[in-house]
Amino acid sequence: MDKRLLGEARLARFAFLATVGLSFLGGLLVIGQAFLLSRIINRAFLAGATRASLATLFMLLLGAIGLRALNQAGIQVVAAEVAVRVKQDLRRRLMSHLLQLGPTYTQQERSGELALTITDGIEALDSFFRDYLPALFVALLIPLTILLVVVPIDLLTFVVLLVTAPLIPVFMVLIGMAAGSLANSRYAQLSQMSAHFLDVMQGLTTLKLFNRSRAQIKIIAQMTDRYRQSTLAVLRVAFLSAFTLELLATISVAVVAVEIGLRLLYGRLPFEQALFLLVIAPEFYLPLRQLGAKFHAGRDGTAAAERIYAILNAPLPETDGRTAVPDFHQIRFENVSVTFGADERPALEGFSLTISKGERVALVGATGSGKSTVANLLLRFVTPTNGRIQLTNETENIPLHQIDAQAWRAQIGWVPQRGYLFNMSVADNIRMGRLDASDVQMTAAAQAANAHTFIENLPQGYETILGENATRLSGGQAQRIALARALVRSAPIYIFDEATANLDTDNEQVIQQNLETLTAGATVLIIAHRLETIRQADKIVVLDNGRIAEIGTHSELLKQQGAYFQLLHAVGEGAYD
Repeated sequence: MDKRLLGEARLARFAFLATVGLSFLGGLLVIGQAFLLSRIINRAFLAGATRASLATLFMLLLGAIGLRALNQAGIQVVAAEVAVRVKQDLRRRLMSHLLQLGPTYTQQERSGELALTITDGIEALDSFFRDYLPALFVALLIPLTILLVVVPIDLLTFVVLLVTAPLIPVFMVLIGMAAGSLANSRYAQLSQMSAHFLDVMQGLTTLKLFNRSRAQIKIIAQMTDRYRQSTLAVLRVAFLSAFTLELLATISVAVVAVEIGLRLLYGRLPFEQALFLLVIAPEFYLPLRQLGAKFHAGRDGTAAAERIYAILNAPLPETDGRTAVPDFHQIRFENVSVTFGADERPALEGFSLTISKGERVALVGATGSGKSTVANLLLRFVTPTNGRIQLTNETENIPLHQIDAQAWRAQIGWVPQRGYLFNMSVADNIRMGRLDASDVQMTAAAQAANAHTFIENLPQGYETILGENATRLSGGQAQRIALARALVRSAPIYIFDEATANLDTDNEQVIQQNLETLTAGATVLIIAHRLETIRQADKIVVLDNGRIAEIGTHSELLKQQGAYFQLLHAVGEGAYD
């Protein structure tokens, strides 16, 4: 039993308590049914009672059988209610936690594996709460109730039941130890296979281009065969468990029958009492056998829960939850360092920079120099390993982590190098930047991104569905819609990460002019590889291996003939000297 999963049942407390109560009621009905059946047989065959005199007992027996059927149905209904509520809550919490962890966490994981955890992983808990958990309480309460009834009737039968009953759970646990590792291995293989399938589907064009699709077919066949073998291994253990438990239950019932039969034969036990004990003995072991049969469902749920709780326990970025974003004059990075792994080289080290309100700051440097890490720090996707980031004004310095991340990001218009467009209409994709944007505001943003004309020429204009990741559009068109999504926010802070990298020269020039007009007065952080796009920046920061190499304006850095000067000539832009 995973205590974390048992704790989830608190979400449906009344349904869970109803499961326990109905399980106890089921035990009473089993006893009542056995009592009535033994009383009817004894009176009909030994006492010579007529059918008329037994009518009341027959009605009570039929009532007990009907109530027992309703009781079983009720257990299934309330258990299903527990399962549904737990799955809904876990799925909500898991999605919320992943969104709070942000892209820095998800980029380190495999998308297919995360998708499997959110869907099939949580769905695997259905059998745990619907089948295994009710069976567990039935196996606990019904045998215990029967024992309490048997002890005053016949001490020897009580001792036999008490001695033989633990054999079933003991063997179930021993087999379950093997089943647990197999179930964990099987779920891990399923996660790996799902992640690989998604990789293959996303890279199908590349595989066809380089004629590697047949090689992938072989790899997928090998993975599915390993998954088949692990699934069969789990099933073998499940069948072995069922066989073992059935054998133990049968032998135990036989022992009870022998000791009762011998005493009945020698007249040491009344017939009605003996019959009652014989009828109730199989009912005593039945819940334990059913628990063993459903044990693999509990193991599958536990295996899925390990991954679910591993994600839920991943630490969130540090925050103190201050919801109001203060009026600030500067953003200050103070000796900030970021390391993503214990043995990795720091992505950023000793980074100190002041960005004044309304200032245009450009970050340049070779690939891997730390430019995107600075943007992720400002977006609160990354937490500094050392140092701090503060918002300052005349009266106070507010650490950035004290501000609610969602409220802070609402102040930022962000255009990544490869903005993702969802399988929605153009209008919905643009309005993701601002849900309450009017048609006029949305069109103005599209015009500023030089996207309005080609959008109007689409089959349904702004209502055209783009397909998954904008498969209908070229890279430049998709980038312009992503740019419009940022501009519609009218934000006080903008981060442009190679916002015009996929555009031709004509579109780039138009958009650059529009950006300078629309972002006038806003604080702008520009990450650029094409250095001609940042000549007019108020401050250019040159990064080298996570450290600041130079800071200055375009003309100042050219005069120094240092790292910036070398970058210009290295990329063939020496004409901008």
